[in-house]
Amino acid sequence: MKTVGLPNVDERAGHRAGTGSVGAPVIGGEGQTRAAIIQLLLEEGPITATAIGAALGLAPAGVRRHLDALIESGQARAGRSAPWQQKGRGRPAKQYQLTAAGRSMLGHAYDDLAGAAIRQLREIGGEDAVTAFARKRARTLVDGIDPLPAQRKGQAADPGATGDDTVRSETVAKADEIATALSDAGFAASTRRVGAGVQICQHHCPVSHVAEEFPELCEAELEAFREVLGTHVQRLATIANGDCACTTHVPLTVLPDRAGGPQPNNASPSTVAQPATDVTNDSGRSAE
Repeated sequence: MKTVGLPNVDERAGHRAGTGSVGAPVIGGEGQTRAAIIQLLLEEGPITATAIGAALGLAPAGVRRHLDALIESGQARAGRSAPWQQKGRGRPAKQYQLTAAGRSMLGHAYDDLAGAAIRQLREIGGEDAVTAFARKRARTLVDGIDPLPAQRKGQAADPGATGDDTVRSETVAKADEIATALSDAGFAASTRRVGAGVQICQHHCPVSHVAEEFPELCEAELEAFREVLGTHVQRLATIANGDCACTTHVPLTVLPDRAGGPQPNNASPSTVAQPATDVTNDSGRSAE
């Protein structure tokens, strides 16, 4: 997974990347360590305790102690890795992520005011006014990003063709640009290659509470992504619906249509992409 527009964890802790070693804490103070773990759960979750320890240079026992405390307070939850995430044999490792309660402690500034303002807008101008507002806001998020041309008429359908390779690389690069812009706006975004596509993952949403009431905000974001990427994209998950991240799948494979022209691969997400599992463990404790 490629994290875009986010500082290195060690840098947040006052250390340059690569200076810490596993098992040797690089963060001073319980509060700072807990905050760094919460930041990792936000940006990288679901994530294993082993990965957290490697990123922060902390001993496994220390990591699990903090994770147990977060679970007991309702700020985090644990679940088993999905089969496609498992590496090697043996029992799947637990993966940890923030809960809605954990996210709420990160701050959602002016939620009540924003919700009241949009409700008033709807009363005055109707649903069309809310949609227009959402679209203008979404375009502001990607303002300054040059859109790719609409895909893909006139291009070779051969997956190995140089033209298709160029399209794929340009699409991945443009997805990275979108993630950078979203991170600058407070969405803690990243990209990752999954199957026949790339996913844009927004690990935090500053307006998630408002988006629960006004899904037009999420729909407008998706429309803005389509305009910039010049291709069909599909939303797999949203924080507003209780998922751990807002995940958007962007297909990279161009398939020939019945008329012989190429078209985006709109295969079911179950075959081309898998969002992170959120199956929780019964105990919620952190023993792996």
